[in-house]
Amino acid sequence: MRRKKLERERVWRKRLKAFRGLRGSRIILLAISAVFLFLVSHCGGGTPPPPVVPKAKTPVAEKKKAEPVQVAEKKEVAKKEEPEFSYNPAGKADPFKPFIQLAPEKLPKSAFLTPLQKYDISQLKLVAIIMLPEGNVALVEDQQGRGYFLKRGTAIGRRDGKVKSILKDRVIIEEAFSDVFGQAKMNEISLFLHRPEEGGES
Repeated sequence: MRRKKLERERVWRKRLKAFRGLRGSRIILLAISAVFLFLVSHCGGGTPPPPVVPKAKTPVAEKKKAEPVQVAEKKEVAKKEEPEFSYNPAGKADPFKPFIQLAPEKLPKSAFLTPLQKYDISQLKLVAIIMLPEGNVALVEDQQGRGYFLKRGTAIGRRDGKVKSILKDRVIIEEAFSDVFGQAKMNEISLFLHRPEEGGES
């Protein structure tokens, strides 16, 4: 009786072990299947994310870029419309030159200068006029009081002046000068025997 009882206990123990082994394998299979389903649902089974659409450029930026081009085109049109101005100075007087141009000091052509040609006419003083049938003669003095006789054609002054005529009260001298156009002109200078500011009869 005791042996039978021991054998029964052994049989039950074997069955329990087998049942426990089957139960553990089922639990493992269920866990593996759950993990597999989780991976499939999150990796490939879900819906794909929506595609990223690039933002369209705002029309304000395009307008800002287009505006400088329009301004440049307007400037080019304005430059083309401006008339070209050109000044031709040929035959016209120089506006920067004075109307009255002093003649440069013109030296006599001859190499030998007389004492009268070394003085400016304003430095000479008419002191006497002698009336003669063959021609009048005048007497002038320099600043040092030295006297010189003049007759018609006598060279006098630093600008190649010449005595044109000797009258009873004055001596008329001609000097050459250049006008604003560069043309040669003759200037008359009179030396009076009695200067107007000093009074006396002329």
